[in-house]
Amino acid sequence: MTVDSMVRMEISSFGEPDVLQPARAAIPRPGADEVLIRVMAAGINRPDILQRQGRYAAPPGASPVPGLEVAGEVIECGERADGFRRGDRVCALTNGGGYAEYCAVPSGQALPWPDGFDAVQAAALPETFFTVWANLFQMGRIRRGETVLVHGGTSGIGVTALQLASAFGVRAIATAGSARKCAEIERLGAVAINYREQDFAELVKRETAGRGVDAILDMVGASYWDRNLASLALDGRLLMIAFLGGAVVDRVDLRTIMARRLVVTGSAMRPRTAQEKAAIAGELRSQVWPLLSAGAIRPIIHATFPLTEAASAHRLMESGEHIGKIVLQVAKSEGAGQ
Repeated sequence: MTVDSMVRMEISSFGEPDVLQPARAAIPRPGADEVLIRVMAAGINRPDILQRQGRYAAPPGASPVPGLEVAGEVIECGERADGFRRGDRVCALTNGGGYAEYCAVPSGQALPWPDGFDAVQAAALPETFFTVWANLFQMGRIRRGETVLVHGGTSGIGVTALQLASAFGVRAIATAGSARKCAEIERLGAVAINYREQDFAELVKRETAGRGVDAILDMVGASYWDRNLASLALDGRLLMIAFLGGAVVDRVDLRTIMARRLVVTGSAMRPRTAQEKAAIAGELRSQVWPLLSAGAIRPIIHATFPLTEAASAHRLMESGEHIGKIVLQVAKSEGAGQ
């Protein structure tokens, strides 16, 4: 390596987007089971916003720099890092530190770029695909022929869930807050519900002939609790991944859950162990990466920003105007899929 320092975006103090400031820091050294990636692009995700606001602390030992997914080139491998070598193009789920020119990542959390992808497209994959696969397909056990309701259908998580549902023969219904976003949901093959104008529980019943959906992927939380339960079919699964509409439910009628054999569960990706994340990566590589390489699924990129304009990227995400992913461009990619 010809340099010993890098630019990264640090949180100078908790607060508004402008607290994200560029700073120089030492390039991280990879641990024994890690690969060091020269970052070409890094995805923006909702947990980054919460971390910047002081509402989602980095776990012990993790980088305080935000950024949970990157794409780039492997430039160094730890002595026990498996599956990659110097020069490989990879995307990876990080434990933090993605808003930087270099990032060290456990090798089990890295995956090769799908065929034909560039760095921006590859960086848009890890956080949403790991999250949707773990919750909807592993924990939620969604199967071909079933129906899923996805809240926030045009978020990065949402468009990923809708495309994976379609690819695996699952019927999808999704909520969004504007006609423009509902049109995108319909373009992805799902039934769209404008939650500002329609009661999603009533429309779910209508769309399923009164049966309800088999699973709900929910990032809203408390404010949707009663209508979520009302929307589930017998043996339905409520899969909670965030609580933008509140984290505390004042009243829970357990009889509804018991009578209809409902399963309510939730999870966060960041606290999972390296072994758990590696297991998810393995399933994605065998079951989903071929679909990406074949062009059956493609990430939807709403906008890109230079690394040093991370504050502008955060403002866009907080506006709620985006459809799909927002990505930081860190370094030039010299070609796709290499």
